[in-house]
Amino acid sequence: MKKNILLILSLSWGTLLPAKTIRVGKNLTITSVQYAINIAFEGDTIRVTSGRYLEKNILIDKKLFLIGENYPILDGEGKYEIISIKASGVLVEGFKIINSGESSIEDFAGIKIYQSRDVVIRNNILENTFFGIYTQYGTNCTIEKNTLTAHNLKEEQSGNGIHCWKSDSMRIIANTVSGHRDGIYFEFVTNSVIWRNTSFKNLRYGLHFMFSDNDAYITNIFQNNGAGVAVMFSKRVKMFHNYFEENWGDAAYGLLLKEIADSYIENNRFTKNTMGIYMEGASRLLMQKNVFESNGWALKIQASCMDVQLTHNNFIGNTFDVATNGSLVLNNFDNNYWDQYDGYDLNKDHVGDIPYRPISMYSMIIEQNPSAMFLFRSFMTSLMDKTEKVIPTLTPENLKDNFPLMKALPL
Repeated sequence: MKKNILLILSLSWGTLLPAKTIRVGKNLTITSVQYAINIAFEGDTIRVTSGRYLEKNILIDKKLFLIGENYPILDGEGKYEIISIKASGVLVEGFKIINSGESSIEDFAGIKIYQSRDVVIRNNILENTFFGIYTQYGTNCTIEKNTLTAHNLKEEQSGNGIHCWKSDSMRIIANTVSGHRDGIYFEFVTNSVIWRNTSFKNLRYGLHFMFSDNDAYITNIFQNNGAGVAVMFSKRVKMFHNYFEENWGDAAYGLLLKEIADSYIENNRFTKNTMGIYMEGASRLLMQKNVFESNGWALKIQASCMDVQLTHNNFIGNTFDVATNGSLVLNNFDNNYWDQYDGYDLNKDHVGDIPYRPISMYSMIIEQNPSAMFLFRSFMTSLMDKTEKVIPTLTPENLKDNFPLMKALPL
């Protein structure tokens, strides 16, 4: 009986001890991060001093707080995943993580979270990693104030900066991501928030998410990416106070909406994109208080979209305000400001007395024959547009703003 009691006490001794701090450094007794993890107990803190650490793959398989002092460098030498987290409640903070391995078979990452919850990845610098921070089956994890930079020139040689797959209740906050395939990627991620991030000069999308419901994207900057932001096959999405800027290219846009439903797009700014928003198969959307400024096309809305409420938005300095590919319109465009509206307001109620048709005949021709763009700004196209506004023939008759605002909204 006494032997059994001693055995139980020895097995649980680590949980009875108070949490301690283990220090790791080149000039200290413990020089290996992995060795410190191996000898640590649940809840311990490991503090790593500055220096360069070459370790094949650091595995964290218990609840620990791994903290770097003066950004010690963890170098994967272009061969390995650098940190693998397989326990809940882990904190990783204050490291410079560089040179992960690359593979077309394995998704090597600077930091990868495997089926864990309540993990915090904060204040780290990641450079030249295949995937930056990768989460699979994560729950209630926080990825905050990290800087992720890659330098690959081809999509197939690059992973995503912050990649979340089959996760829930994630918080992606105040990170800066550049040079990756997609800056931030969500797939099958629910009940999560992306807030105050800057994603720029990524090869494909600043943000890309698919099959991800009940998420919110707030106060982010998506700038100069290959094709802006893509939102696909998702429901109940909220996108508020984001900036979509300078996403230029033959097929580039600030925001792509494909098969998205029951969502809100409010108080966003779309500036200097080839297309501000491209919509296909979207339904039951409220789009209000957005600014579309200096885009090629402010909005391309395909005939497959329905029950889209576009109201109280500003359209300023766009080459084309709206384009579509059909004559059937099942959406509402009322109470917006259009700087190209040249109607009048005789009763001084700040609403135009005649409806505004934001689709020009020339934009309809370009939609079907892109090569006609070489006639842009010619006298003939101006004449066609003026004639079409008086006697509509090609443009959808019911795609119009019945109550166009005379002054821009203070958004």
